[in-house]
Amino acid sequence: MRTTPPNSPTPSGRRPRLGRIGSALLGTATLVLAGLGTAAHASAAPTAPTATSSKVTWTATPCATPKHKGDLTCNSLRVTGGLTAFQKHRAQADGITPKAADASTPSGYGPSDLQDAYGLTSAAASNGSGETIAIVDAYDDPNAAADLAKYRSYYGLPSCTTSNGCFKKVSQTGSTTSLPTADSGWAEEESLDLDMASAVCPQCNILLVEAKSASMANLGTAVNEAVKLGAKFVSNSYGGGESSSDSTYDSSYFNHPGVAITVSAGDEGYGAEYPAASKYVTAVGGTALSTASNSRGWTEKVWNTSSTEGTGSGCSAYDAKPTWQTDTGCSKRAIADTSAVADPATGVSVYDSYGVTAGWYTFGGTSASSPIIAGVYALAGTPGSGTYPSKDIYNAAGTSALNDVTSGSNGTCSSSASYLCTAKSGYDGPTGWGTPEGTGAFTG
Repeated sequence: MRTTPPNSPTPSGRRPRLGRIGSALLGTATLVLAGLGTAAHASAAPTAPTATSSKVTWTATPCATPKHKGDLTCNSLRVTGGLTAFQKHRAQADGITPKAADASTPSGYGPSDLQDAYGLTSAAASNGSGETIAIVDAYDDPNAAADLAKYRSYYGLPSCTTSNGCFKKVSQTGSTTSLPTADSGWAEEESLDLDMASAVCPQCNILLVEAKSASMANLGTAVNEAVKLGAKFVSNSYGGGESSSDSTYDSSYFNHPGVAITVSAGDEGYGAEYPAASKYVTAVGGTALSTASNSRGWTEKVWNTSSTEGTGSGCSAYDAKPTWQTDTGCSKRAIADTSAVADPATGVSVYDSYGVTAGWYTFGGTSASSPIIAGVYALAGTPGSGTYPSKDIYNAAGTSALNDVTSGSNGTCSSSASYLCTAKSGYDGPTGWGTPEGTGAFTG
């Protein structure tokens, strides 16, 4: 679906995606048999999560369904029931039978978990001051500042508010007063993005840039505004089908040397998406993250729920290969470069209140992994002028600065380029060169 060029591009150059309403119906039986979880209907009521069994269930956030033809969509999934990896681990450590999640208590990984899993505890405590991470999303979240304050206060992170200069919310034109129309689905996405940037880089400033719609033109304009306002780290948790216009979008919106631009690889399994396919960005895949008895204390595999749900990866149909990519099974841009947790069953804790029962939710999707990696870049320091930071990951390939993910797959691909959909030692499409182990792979 995403690797075949469109016969008639939409006016915005985007193609409709299959979407997770269809994906949920197709994948439910497989998920139940696998005992991994079920993807619920995308229009399910946004209620607090519950647990009647240990099986984790989830639904795509409403912004995963396009409002208009040609819109890009977010890459996030919200847990609706079952026991997450965080809850199971906590129960095992406490010796107490885990209880059903509710909106009053976090049920996903928090900042200390993510920092520990990716070797960032020391860096998160001392680095990031003066750096700005920009979050680019569509539409307005009226409660963004208040929800961010709740998340940071609960976890004991430094205050990040408009009044102390740490947090700023603007439109795609830079206005702080003339903001886009509010949207509860994209508000969930914005809460996820803001909380993950905070979790990884609690000393960083955060700039939220809200596009007036989810078109590539408006989201791209928001990226440009983020860079114009001084952000050196820009996270984008959205995507759509590739098109022949992508090279134009590359030069118009994503060619910003000296800025680390991270983009979610997608949540629909094997197949290239844009803007993750841009040669100027760091494409971020997704993993399932679990505690382990090894020396690291954690283990990861490719996130894959079904043939229609899991981390994105693939070979671009249009974007040229960056010079630092040397894999031979894809003549153009290969996706992804790196990865982080994205499986909703091993998901992250988020506080949200706009359009849902105010409280704690667990989210997954590569919408989580993109702002996590943006945070890692910020901890590593300002990128060198004129550089494309994704190259740094390739320079660190095979070193202890990356956790090589070697198990799992996200679909079926050519046997001559099986690495594009199947994890292996070294580079592979679903997880790139691996996940962070400290900041060493994210600095020039």
